[in-house]
Amino acid sequence: MLGSRSMFDDARTVDRSAPLAARMRPRNLDEIVGQTQLVGPDAPLRRAIESDSPPSCILWGPPGSGKTSIARVVARVTNTRFATLSAVSSGVADLRKVIASAEAGRRDGLARTILFIDEIHRFNKSQQDALLHAVEDGAITLIGATTENPSFEVVPPLLSRARVFKLEPLDVQDLKALLIRALNDTDRGLAPDPPLVEPDAIDALATYGSGDARVALNALEAAVRDARSRNGPVTVDTVQSVAQRALPYDKGGDAHFDTISAFIKSVRGSDPDAAVYWLARMLEAGEDPMFVARRIVILAAEDVGLADPRALSVAVAAQQATHLIGMPECTLVLSEAAIYLARAPKSNSAMKAYSAASAAVRERGALSVPLHLRNAATGLMAAHGYGRGYQYAHDHEGGVAPDQQHLPDELSGAAFYEPGERDVTP
Repeated sequence: MLGSRSMFDDARTVDRSAPLAARMRPRNLDEIVGQTQLVGPDAPLRRAIESDSPPSCILWGPPGSGKTSIARVVARVTNTRFATLSAVSSGVADLRKVIASAEAGRRDGLARTILFIDEIHRFNKSQQDALLHAVEDGAITLIGATTENPSFEVVPPLLSRARVFKLEPLDVQDLKALLIRALNDTDRGLAPDPPLVEPDAIDALATYGSGDARVALNALEAAVRDARSRNGPVTVDTVQSVAQRALPYDKGGDAHFDTISAFIKSVRGSDPDAAVYWLARMLEAGEDPMFVARRIVILAAEDVGLADPRALSVAVAAQQATHLIGMPECTLVLSEAAIYLARAPKSNSAMKAYSAASAAVRERGALSVPLHLRNAATGLMAAHGYGRGYQYAHDHEGGVAPDQQHLPDELSGAAFYEPGERDVTP
């Protein structure tokens, strides 16, 4: 819709039937909780909004961090025509209608148009491409909201025309302030007849929110409803009874990659407590245990390596056992393997050796195999020098032919493997 601010306007009469989270949306910059790096005093985005010149931008952050709230404030405090689309239900035809109206408005001397697109990562490439010209020539100012990393979900040409503002999850103190505001607000919140909410219950609600204002406010509303039904206060037990926690995790999104990264770095950093915590975070959120098992096998070779060659056997056994027994019992297997690898000494000498050797292959190409290392399978091959001068290692003391060259002539003397100080000597 263009030229209408109905979804963003402050109604004179608050719809008390709307969810508490919807009623408590901020109405101005000062009511935005958190995100001080963007909208705090003298922050860059705040200055741009207050000067009536917000740039085309992508608001990137987790659910409930304030992306739509910032867009609502922009709609109220800037001198613009405001259009809103949801990428879930809109297509190129909808975009073209908004752009055509914006261009006509500009010709007629009307206020410029800001287009807010929620869930912009759900637009495909052709839909995003349809925005390029209008953003480039200033027909529209784009504000896109996304929970996904714009580096992967927004096409580079559009990304180059917009600034990316990253929103962080709200911290516990931010959420507590928001919950207390909802309890005391006589217009939109739970006042003038707020229930008694014990301080520990506020803490529990803020913790339960896990950085998401919407989750915290919805939980408060449910807890208040439950408390009123039994004429009692909101306690920690009340919160626990109404709050059904769903761990934020997307197997194909940032939560997936961030959490597995934390797990890998915890094992590499020899921190068994962190390793098993991130393991539990993944598995409790529904991650495929075989994905975790494969990462454990890689960790054993990449980070433990020759400091404890047994680690690879432990990891492969864990991968096989996980495949055999599945969830939930495989959590014990994966926990054992993760803790073993975290406690094991670390060496990346095998990884470094392969990296150096592969670099030589790429730089020097397919160098010839020395004749003495070639197998003389036929008389003709022997006549051409295949195998001539080869020294059979077992004929030498210690099973080593010390003077024999095994690398191509062009790489004679090259050293790819550098023993780590913790490497086990066979």
